[in-house]
Amino acid sequence: MRTFIRQSLWDVVPRDQRDTPEALRRRQVVAAAVVLVGAVVLGWSLRLTPGGDLFYVAAIVLAGVWAAGAFLSGRLHLGRMARGSEIFVRPILAPILLGLVMVGVFVLGALVVRQIEPLASYVSSVLEFADEGSLTLLAIITFFNGIAEELFFRGAMYAAIPRHPVLWTTVAYVVATLATGNVMLGFAAILLGAVCGLERRASGGILAPILTHVTWSLSMLFLLPLLF
Repeated sequence: MRTFIRQSLWDVVPRDQRDTPEALRRRQVVAAAVVLVGAVVLGWSLRLTPGGDLFYVAAIVLAGVWAAGAFLSGRLHLGRMARGSEIFVRPILAPILLGLVMVGVFVLGALVVRQIEPLASYVSSVLEFADEGSLTLLAIITFFNGIAEELFFRGAMYAAIPRHPVLWTTVAYVVATLATGNVMLGFAAILLGAVCGLERRASGGILAPILTHVTWSLSMLFLLPLLF
């Protein structure tokens, strides 16, 4: 387990992904503009009527904002992780397992949160979207939104920040999420953002954060309604 955690979150694989000064400035301008637009769209989407057609449109627009910002910012990398001392492979199984570990942690936390009425009400307000709408459609949107968020936050924005990118991309992700006005989503964003940021730092790419994020978000979509 210690080796698994170290290779997934801490050991940095060798790579050379430096941008030119001009490319870095382009990333920074695009990232700053897109995070503001995305926060506005996210806040709007979660204030719409659960299950309404407009909510699904807003969610699709939000995924489009994150993805478009990522690809407009410049080149993105998939990343690698160590297997043994000299072999480097695409991270697939490890980030999925890490996502499942996070699911276990959040489920345990949910068992505590549901006993605290003010916090439980925040979680329940998010679950209204699953209760009132199409769960299949919501799962598809959750899948693509998770990919789009990682493309932007651990792809474009991470590459745009030369110092302490794990910290600052996590802060940006939390701020954007808090646009919903839901403190529990903000708390989840702290943990998810930090883990995905460390994966990005270790692997040098977006594949590991995407797989962890999608594993976690889809699992929580189906598990949380069983707990609240």
